[in-house]
Parts: sequence; structure tokens; C-alpha cells
Amino acid sequence: MSRPTPFPSDRPRLALIGAGAFGEFCIPHLRRFFEICVFDPRPDLDLVCERHGVVAADLASAAGQDIVLLAVPFRHLRSVARAVAPHVKPGALVIDVCSVKVKPLAILQEELPAHAEIVGTHPLFGPQSGRDGIAGLRIAVCPARGRRGALVERFLRRRLELSAARMAAEEHDRQMAYVQGLTHLISRIVLAMDVPPLEHKTTTYAHLESMIGMVRHDSDGLFRTILADNPFAGAVMQSFTNATRDVLQPFGYPANSSAL
Repeated sequence: MSRPTPFPSDRPRLALIGAGAFGEFCIPHLRRFFEICVFDPRPDLDLVCERHGVVAADLASAAGQDIVLLAVPFRHLRSVARAVAPHVKPGALVIDVCSVKVKPLAILQEELPAHAEIVGTHPLFGPQSGRDGIAGLRIAVCPARGRRGALVERFLRRRLELSAARMAAEEHDRQMAYVQGLTHLISRIVLAMDVPPLEHKTTTYAHLESMIGMVRHDSDGLFRTILADNPFAGAVMQSFTNATRDVLQPFGYPANSSAL
């Protein structure tokens, strides 16, 4: 049965498709500026919406709003885009928040109707790093279709007080191959080492612990997206492996060591 989407004001209407950890995290920040409806198959969606004072909606109703924010894992993006496509109205703005941009934006341009405008974004923060507020945090804006990239960037800067940077999807992914790829790879390696609690720490080690803490609860799906779905990550990971071998070679690890 379709859920009603009553909007009590004339404020812009935004649909959030995907109420996972990041999607739900977005709601309080966006609710100040939009009338929001939410679609997600999670069984407790009504409780989530009640908690945040927003409206639950069926997929068709959500996809028919003025602005459609897709907060779904990359592995589900094509199927979700295909499902919403018949319901996206002319002139609607569709935004995604995937951690990579080249492949997601290609998918959206393939699956969504030509009358939909598309802007890719990548918030360089999440529920952990943004738990004390998002003002000043970074977000990338990658316009893909239409003319509203500048409008999105202006809203992010002026209303959400984010540090927004507009860039091409390719440039974004080239940078993120280092920025996210190395951060998550090193953190995952240290976590896999199962380091015991340590009483005496240097400031440098404390910074390492802080970095690991920021990504400790990120999903395996996000980790895979960062390393496997970024077209530039493979070269960075190979460079990391080669550099690690070079650094260890003076300590008895041959350059062609299978230890790595």
C-alpha cells in the first residue's frame, strides 16, 4: 500500500532514497531546509521517520519529488536508478553520495531519463567524523547533467556551511585513490593485526589510532567501493605495495619477496 506524503508547507521537497547509516545521518541537517520523505526497505522505517519528524513514502512517490537524493551503496545504485527512472519527473534534480564518482555518474546518466538533472557529491565525512557537527567539513561536487551544479554547491556552502569543491568526476577519483584508498587500506591492515591495548603512546601513534577509529565501523561494502570501484585505485595500491617492499628490503626482505 502506498504511503501518503503530506507536506505542510511550500518548502522544496526532497526525497531520501536509502536510510542507512549515512542516509539517516543526513536527515537532521537537511530537514531544516526541505520537506523530506524517505524510502527504504528497512522494516523500522516508520520508527526512523518518526524519530526525525519526516514522512515515509513508497518508491514511486519518493522518486517523483523535486529533488531525489540517492544514499545507497554503489553495488545497488544501478538497480535503484532503474527502479526510480520511470517516476522521475521532468526537471527533477537527482543527487548521489557515493564515495567514487566516475562509475556512479555513468550509471545514473545511462539509467535516468534525459529530462533529469544529475549532480554527484561525495561528503568527505560520515556519522563518526560529523557527529559533533558538519560545519567546515569537506564535500566534493561533480556536476554530470544540467546546470544546477553551481546551485548545489552554493547551497552546501551557504546553508550547510560545508567546504564544497566543484571538480570533474575523474579528478575526484584520482585524488580519492590516494586520500581514501591509502587511509582505508592502512587502517584495515592495522585492524587485522589485532594490536593489543597500549599504555604508552607517541603523539604520532595517537594520530594513527584516531585515523583507524574514524573508519573502524565503515562497512565492507564501502571498503570495496573505495578500492575496487575507483578506476584509479589499482595503480595506487600497486605503488603502495612496491614502496613497502622497497622500504623493507634493507631489513632482509628481498625486492621480490612473496611476504607481501
